[in-house]
Amino acid sequence: MPSDVQLFDATGRRRSPATLPEFHVGRAPANKGQRYPADPPTVDEIIAIMREARSAPYGNRLNGLIVVLWRAGLRINEALSLTVTDLEQRRGSILVRHGKNDRRRVVWMDAWGWTALESWVAERVTLPVGPLFCVITDRRAGTPGRPAPHALSCIAPPSRPGSAGA
Repeated sequence: MPSDVQLFDATGRRRSPATLPEFHVGRAPANKGQRYPADPPTVDEIIAIMREARSAPYGNRLNGLIVVLWRAGLRINEALSLTVTDLEQRRGSILVRHGKNDRRRVVWMDAWGWTALESWVAERVTLPVGPLFCVITDRRAGTPGRPAPHALSCIAPPSRPGSAGA
């Protein structure tokens, strides 16, 4: 097949030669061997975010999530799957049931982290049983054809017609 035929797509528009597989053959990528160091936020930036979140409607929940991610070093999926029973403040430990590669582990959090998490845990006790950092309100519940995410929700699922609650 001639090369000028390959420079056109199915609709007849011209293609860039860089889109062809043989264009980059034999050349190393421009960023080969470069290392990009992690750029985590500074302590001052994290504290500023937590102060700003305190005035938000769900600030206690957000601050609790930030503290668990930051001070205990959890991954976001590990933090979102925690339950209240996974916390043991007396020992300062948090049980991660399903960590990376589905491994179970115990992580530790300092006293400052526990004091920052206390306000959310106290508020969370008043909500139905479920994940520690659950959805407080469900904005999608009324959307037709889209079920509510009850797996992460703190609110009770709507009663179905014909059930005992209806």
